Amino acid sequence: MMEKNTSEGPACSSEETASESAKVPTAEPPGEVAVSESTREEQVPKPQAPDPQAPTASTATKPAPPSEDVPSAPLLLTLEDVSSSSVTVSWEPPERLGRLGLQGYVLELCREGASEWVPVSARPMMVTQQTVRNLALGDKFLLRVSAVSSAGAGPPAMLDQPIHIRENIEAPKIRVPRHLRQTYIRQVGETVNLQIPFQGKPKPQATWTHNGHALDSQRVSMRTGDQDSILFIRSARRSDSGRYELTVRVEDLEAKAVIDILVIEKPGPPSSIRLLDVWGCNAALQWTPPQDTGNTELLGYTVQKADKKTGQWFTVLERYHPTTCTISDLIIGNSYSFRVFSENLCGLSTSATVTKELAHIQKADIAAKPKGFIERDFSEAPSFTQPLADHTSTPGYSTQLFCSACCALGWWGQPKIIWMKNKMEIQGNPKYRALSEQGVCTLEIRKPSPFDSGVYTCKAINVLGEASVDCRLEVKGESLRMGEQE
Repeated sequence: MMEKNTSEGPACSSEETASESAKVPTAEPPGEVAVSESTREEQVPKPQAPDPQAPTASTATKPAPPSEDVPSAPLLLTLEDVSSSSVTVSWEPPERLGRLGLQGYVLELCREGASEWVPVSARPMMVTQQTVRNLALGDKFLLRVSAVSSAGAGPPAMLDQPIHIRENIEAPKIRVPRHLRQTYIRQVGETVNLQIPFQGKPKPQATWTHNGHALDSQRVSMRTGDQDSILFIRSARRSDSGRYELTVRVEDLEAKAVIDILVIEKPGPPSSIRLLDVWGCNAALQWTPPQDTGNTELLGYTVQKADKKTGQWFTVLERYHPTTCTISDLIIGNSYSFRVFSENLCGLSTSATVTKELAHIQKADIAAKPKGFIERDFSEAPSFTQPLADHTSTPGYSTQLFCSACCALGWWGQPKIIWMKNKMEIQGNPKYRALSEQGVCTLEIRKPSPFDSGVYTCKAINVLGEASVDCRLEVKGESLRMGEQE
């Protein structure tokens, strides 16, 4: 089968070839053809469509060769690819190659409005796929291909529809910045400057709407470039809040993005406040929400109090959500005023609502009745909260035994601690050192040997009783361990 590749050759005539080589200095590989400017400069267009079977001037003077000598028309002429500057077509060899054999194929081009077919290569090409390059945007033309033998060219195969060279269409896409994917909040008077990047080919057309209506050009300005669109508001107002929709169109394709903008300001103070009740060192307040929340939700209320004597305000509650509260720990004999601020994302309201009445904390006639002191006896018998634990030690390494004793202190002082080994007291033996601190009893055995193995007892004694705990200490020597291994 004939091999498919692309080639590019010179234009139709020698003059056109010279002019094209002057414009494109680089040599073009075989299999691809470049359309020269001379092929675009046609004569006066004729109204009739080109006839693929019309004979040229050269063939009109020569007798027609026998049908057996010329090949038949190529098969399956297909448009493979169309870009902004090139066209690629392919075809299959004809069913009949002719008695004299096939010399190649001639690809011809006829521009819209012209009647002359111009070959795109100077000689027949033995390929079944060709790419025509260096086309201009807006070109519209027909393509046909003929098989050629030494007897002449056979009937052509032509595309059904003309080819229109246009810029490649890339579907529009809008890339909304991350911080604009949620509600974009600005304060009254601040600048709104949104830059939304997009992509698409050819250059997309961008339009903005505000709540479904066109933008107010006196308030909002818009600038659209090749890759982004900018929405600008010099001084934001609360009326600028709402849903802004950006639509980017490329011919019949479009992409949309929605950006929610919220313009806020400080809220107004609570509508009213009153003192509900005063009892003891407490005062109950109630107020009504503000009429203007600043175009956003309230974060809460800030409640403050002021003593009549000093007149200084102190914050009692911050970001408090209910509209009633009880203020405690007021000083007896003082009179208090209260005020409440509203708060949102912009901060506290400019002013506060103040109670008209003072809360008087009255002095109550309270007589102190002290009760007699009753002395309690906390004495108790000793006990152990942490017993001794069995322990295994290595000869030559000092070891310690621990336990915890509990005994309430009285006039008799700390309980007496006695350490014993195998029921025999070991007090005064320099091999042992006994310590007792904060109820923790410790017995240190210096460099024990297998002969120090046995049952150790710790006994606590006071006038109310005694308590004891036991443990077993085992000191393993090298000989004993070797015997166990055997």
